[in-house]
Amino acid sequence: MFRSKWISVLAVSLLAVSGFAKDKKKDPEEIGNRDVGKGINIYSIEKEIRLGKGLAQEIERQAKIVDDPVIAEYVNRVGQNLVRNSDAKVPFTIKVIDSEEVNAFALPGGFFFVNTGVVMRAESEAELAGVMAHEIAHVAARHGTRQASRGTIANMATIPLIFWGGWAGYGVRQAASVLVPLGFLTFSRGFEEEADMLGLQYLYKTGYDPTAFVDFFEKIQTLEKKKPGTMAKVFSSHPLTDDRIKHSQQNIQKILQAKPEYVVTTSEFDTVKDRLAMLHNRRKPDDKDLNRPRLRRAPGSSGGPIEDGKEAGKSKTDDPDERPTLKRRTN
Repeated sequence: MFRSKWISVLAVSLLAVSGFAKDKKKDPEEIGNRDVGKGINIYSIEKEIRLGKGLAQEIERQAKIVDDPVIAEYVNRVGQNLVRNSDAKVPFTIKVIDSEEVNAFALPGGFFFVNTGVVMRAESEAELAGVMAHEIAHVAARHGTRQASRGTIANMATIPLIFWGGWAGYGVRQAASVLVPLGFLTFSRGFEEEADMLGLQYLYKTGYDPTAFVDFFEKIQTLEKKKPGTMAKVFSSHPLTDDRIKHSQQNIQKILQAKPEYVVTTSEFDTVKDRLAMLHNRRKPDDKDLNRPRLRRAPGSSGGPIEDGKEAGKSKTDDPDERPTLKRRTN
């Protein structure tokens, strides 16, 4: 009996050494109980959050943040639901940028921005969630600071500057007023493939149809070939190659057990898309009735002329320092 037990232990050990033992990174049931961000990293979690916060503040000074409460709340809710079903160890702050460019990016420390162009291009909530899940995976695996820590630039003192300028394409500059080359901001092929694999699992764990992940990127890849410039420069700097699409399809088949039903889309997604379309159309000049009456103030009256399409009394109440608390979903 002792001999048979020893043989069993040896067999398990050999399986582990051979690589046949179950890899936690490929097991959706282990989400939240595995350290996917393990690796060489000169940044502590606290330092990573401080870095991300500073970069996020710079982005917000350069970009136009959508303050429509319905749109902002919806995108944030979709993202936070994915975060709760991820390996992320930091809380996320999620904001929407008013830009028709197809782009989404998450800075180190959980500061996440989604362009309205992504929402408008997606055909379902699952497709939107797939894009967001991939970016959440980059943060969960700490790819940004791990990439920096690998010594992509010689002078370690300049590492915090590699993220400035070009990450979101908003022209943030260094003190020397020189844009950092986009090459410093691209992830390695291994990191991109890992974010694909983890993002698929987060999408699946949250209840979405994982095939939507591949569907959206295939669609954008096709659009980019037909109409160059569809994707943001940063988005296209690490494109979904045919190999990555094929690997994602294989991962869906091999590591994700089929469920009887998935969430594909919701009525809220359609409502938000309609709301965004109205906002975009409202910005376009209305030249249908150039002779319509306009209100002008008499000379000497208080206040200036009332401009068409302006709404008074709008103000932002968001506190940029207010951070959400990360709560993990319990099964």
